[in-house]
Amino acid sequence: RGISVPKELSDSVSTVVVCAIDGKYAGHLLLSDTLKKDAVDAIRRLKDLDVKDICLLSGDKQEIVNQFAERLGVDKAYGNLLPEDKAAYIERLTAEPDKSVAFVGDGMNDAPVLALSDVGIAMGGLGSDAAIESADVVIQTDQPSKVAEAISIGRATRNIVRQNIVGSIGVKVIVLVAGAFGFATLWEAVFADVGVSLLAVLNSIRILKR
Repeated sequence: RGISVPKELSDSVSTVVVCAIDGKYAGHLLLSDTLKKDAVDAIRRLKDLDVKDICLLSGDKQEIVNQFAERLGVDKAYGNLLPEDKAAYIERLTAEPDKSVAFVGDGMNDAPVLALSDVGIAMGGLGSDAAIESADVVIQTDQPSKVAEAISIGRATRNIVRQNIVGSIGVKVIVLVAGAFGFATLWEAVFADVGVSLLAVLNSIRILKR
């Protein structure tokens, strides 16, 4: 608009909003996001769970994104992204074979990316309605560390399911073979059916401790 502003504003890392009155510079605002309290811990816990490929996608200035990435310990960080840029990046990742992609976001512009990813995770408290509707998982407490907790619970649940399947089939096969050779009676058959079901239920209850 042909309004002269202080040169130092162009060197600012924060997003700059310049204010003018009657065509003359009057002042400016500096805008910048802040990290959530458990953000650093969330990244650390994800790495502990062997989640190696962690990337930060943001519409903020690249300088701001680099600062946050350094504080979080994230190697890949991309700024100045429009919603379609984020969507294109996620599409490239999901196209790779044997790779599952999860995206965590809370803004309205994150809705397309949440829908495109294999698992979309939205923040339920401060997140936009569009993001919540598009997500597969909603974190009600707005704590990023809950993502690592959900992965941990999911893996524990998967292990219990496998134990139940292998245990149930194994016991039934043993009783079946024993019955064929005359070593198993009706009571063993009842245990292989009802008893194994009860054991599977009791084993599944262990997940409530998580």
